[in-house]
Amino acid sequence: MLSERELAFIALHKDNYPRVYKFVQRRVNDPELAQELAADVFRVAWQKQDETVEVAVTWLLTIARNLIGNAYRSRERQQALQDKLKHNARIHSVADDGNAAIQDAMDALRDKDRDVLQLAYWDALTMAEIAAVLGCSESAAKVRLHRARSAFRKLLPASTESVTQKMGA
Repeated sequence: MLSERELAFIALHKDNYPRVYKFVQRRVNDPELAQELAADVFRVAWQKQDETVEVAVTWLLTIARNLIGNAYRSRERQQALQDKLKHNARIHSVADDGNAAIQDAMDALRDKDRDVLQLAYWDALTMAEIAAVLGCSESAAKVRLHRARSAFRKLLPASTESVTQKMGA
């Protein structure tokens, strides 16, 4: 049996979802994102609703506007990060012809192997720190790193062996 609050919220959702969705959809111009944001509007409304406040469509649209702003800021941050990563990749690829082979080998690794290699070499963590991040013992982290190095070495072409020697693989 649904409570009075739940029944009132169901009615609120039924009456206002199309209007909220259209409001969001006009601003984001992506139907999937609009559905997600409209659903989030009602999630926030459910969380913040109390019995003393009358819920109006203007309140729902204000929540929607705030969520749209968050989505735009998030998208801008993601785009800036992607641009920075692409820029760094271009700089590194110009500096070293072996990077393409290394990137291909990294992409071909299992996620677990790639993660442990990145923790060891990109993030320069100690074995104890790697174990803490992975949530395992230090000896298990050593075994994972050894296996990841072996898998990485097998994926590299013979011409990049000097790189693997530098990595200790």
